[in-house]
Amino acid sequence: MPNEQMEQLVNNLIQIEHVSSTLYLAMSNYMNKLNFKGMGTWLRLQSEEERLHMLKLMDYLVNRGGTVELKAVPAQPTEYGTPLETFQKVLEHEQFVTNSYRQAYDYVNKMNNDQQTLIILQEFLKEQVDEEAQSQTIVDRLKLAQNNPAALLLLDQELGKRQPAPAPAGG
Repeated sequence: MPNEQMEQLVNNLIQIEHVSSTLYLAMSNYMNKLNFKGMGTWLRLQSEEERLHMLKLMDYLVNRGGTVELKAVPAQPTEYGTPLETFQKVLEHEQFVTNSYRQAYDYVNKMNNDQQTLIILQEFLKEQVDEEAQSQTIVDRLKLAQNNPAALLLLDQELGKRQPAPAPAGG
């Protein structure tokens, strides 16, 4: 059974993943409204991936005998600017998520009393390397495309080819 601080820490990460999923879903709808369907698809799949992260953390906490506390998710904006501005927000958000996991890892490591939580936090930190790299690549490509419609449409097509992440093994 995790102590109260560990339970709260994992619940905070669950909330971050829940907000992330909702944010990316809102961004997906916005990109679809602008007829950037590939970007909309990429963001919807990103939303689903964040939801899977949330579920993994929830399963972990329950399996350790903890209590999951689902909190209200703030309303998300309905507009995010240009595709570049939208994906810059994605990158900033992924950096925030990475920092949140780093802080959680540092806290648990300092307390030196919960190796199992350290392991799951390491898994998420490892994945965040890829999350930030993907977001940075998209931002960089959007900067190269600038306002060139043909380049934006090609990038949109490329992002639309993203496939769902494989489902994780049972919780």
